[in-house]
Amino acid sequence: MWKGGSSLRIVAGTRKSIPLKAIPGDGTRPTTDKVKESLFNIIGPYFDGERVLDLFAGSGGLGLEALSRGAKEAVFVEKNGKAIQVLKENVEKAKFIEEAVILKEDAKKAVERLAEENRVFDLVFLDPPYAQTKLYSLAERLLELQLIATDAFIICEHEKHLAISDLLPSFTHVRTEIYGSLAISLFECKETKGDTTS
Repeated sequence: MWKGGSSLRIVAGTRKSIPLKAIPGDGTRPTTDKVKESLFNIIGPYFDGERVLDLFAGSGGLGLEALSRGAKEAVFVEKNGKAIQVLKENVEKAKFIEEAVILKEDAKKAVERLAEENRVFDLVFLDPPYAQTKLYSLAERLLELQLIATDAFIICEHEKHLAISDLLPSFTHVRTEIYGSLAISLFECKETKGDTTS
């Protein structure tokens, strides 16, 4: 399983250079600073009030980066106890306690709960364990439950050989960038469920 190499930090924005704690052990693969910087340059280096959902959040690096760059709120979903503890420490260190919502819950259950709360997201990070490729289809469930705004972006981190577009048929594939054995694919939601506009 791929592991991040360099030290982790917030790359840009109001919390630039704040170091982030990584989850101990080999079971996670934090997104390196180099990949993170490239990713945010692709989707737009800075935000203005966007609402972010970081599924399979791990240590929270992507959601915290989005908050630093101007996102209004980030919901972090993570079920692993060790990861949750690290995530909470990183949120506190970055002083995003008010802007961060942390859910210690299975991603599928969390999605249903968020729908009950009538939340809508502009940016979704979808990075499930690589062996569980079916979990990428959670993007389709988000769409069904009207949790995604029109023109929202879905960011998927995956193994480069995975045909990721087949798992997100309702979304427009914008581009894929390869970083060694890792790939980052960007999808856009052109039309939400029940949307009458063309």
